[in-house]
Amino acid sequence: MTRNILAFGDSLTWGTNPVEGGRHLYEDRWPTVLGAGLGAAYHIIPEGLGGRTTAHDDLTAAFDRNGARALPMMLASHSPLDLVIIMLGANDLKAQICPTVHAAAAGMGRLVEIVRSFPYAWGMQAPKVLIVSPPHFVLKADGSGPQSGRRVEESHKLSEVYADLAKAQGCGFFDVAPYVQASPVDGVHLDAANTRALGQALIAPVRDLLQRSQT
Repeated sequence: MTRNILAFGDSLTWGTNPVEGGRHLYEDRWPTVLGAGLGAAYHIIPEGLGGRTTAHDDLTAAFDRNGARALPMMLASHSPLDLVIIMLGANDLKAQICPTVHAAAAGMGRLVEIVRSFPYAWGMQAPKVLIVSPPHFVLKADGSGPQSGRRVEESHKLSEVYADLAKAQGCGFFDVAPYVQASPVDGVHLDAANTRALGQALIAPVRDLLQRSQT
């Protein structure tokens, strides 16, 4: 039986390439690497959007970046799902949105609630949720702060608040920061090697979470 996994995220999931510009090659994006590592019995559905927040509006963009508005449609169109991986929060920390972790924590809680309470079609159960804390920001090569007024120190706080949320809600949790490092080009996004490393790091926790759900 194929296990269906929705990878719901922002530009890190979409595959923004900070070094060469544009988008990473398909084979370098972390959902692709995760799928290859898990094997044919797992189907990864990549849903990344540049600038996406957890649950907050960004009216500086030409398209809707609010994850809480997008997620219900994704759940409807891709069901049945066994797991939803949510890696968001980096854009919540932009200066014009909320430069502290409080908005990201509240928004992530809302996304978990959406997954749990969505009116799935008859016979379908709510999928498992894996909250992924994104990579830490770094200073740019010239010593200036990360892109869009983000604060390096705030990015280090995300893993703690997300871990607490996951424990309270009974979700899976994984912190990718020990496994990858943002590029000093913009201080936020990942080069190809680190994007692949992110996908590799997620193989074990995703497999473990889904296997435990079968017992």
